[in-house]
Amino acid sequence: MIRVMFICHGNICRSPMCEYIFKDMVRKLGVSSDFEIASAATSREEIGSDIYPPAKKLLKSKGIPFGTHHARQVTAEDYKKYDHLIIMERYNYINLCRIIKDDPEDKIAPLLYFAGVQGDIADPWYSGDFEQAYEDIVKGCEGLLKYLGY
Repeated sequence: MIRVMFICHGNICRSPMCEYIFKDMVRKLGVSSDFEIASAATSREEIGSDIYPPAKKLLKSKGIPFGTHHARQVTAEDYKKYDHLIIMERYNYINLCRIIKDDPEDKIAPLLYFAGVQGDIADPWYSGDFEQAYEDIVKGCEGLLKYLGY
């Protein structure tokens, strides 16, 4: 079982988009049973919130199924449980390390790293560009699947 957690600031835009996009990809490959996939936030400000409506609209427009979502903050226990903690931007790394204290197992990586790109997934909460975020997320998730041997 490969356990992957996607992490962003609030867990209402980028990380749940990643969670459901990645779940859709592994489902289409027929390997869902090989994975446990989740998402979380580094902040507490959106705890309990659903996916941001424009992010839901984007997922629907792409035919990507998603379920009931309640934003939650990542915990030190998540570090122990998950094999890969995939962050959306460099600031997530700083905030994540405040929570987990250290990354001795080298589990944390930016999503775009897997696409061979240095940079961040821009936050559509601020930019309003959910399409660009989607394209970058897909590119990163495809690279992650290759990295994991799928």
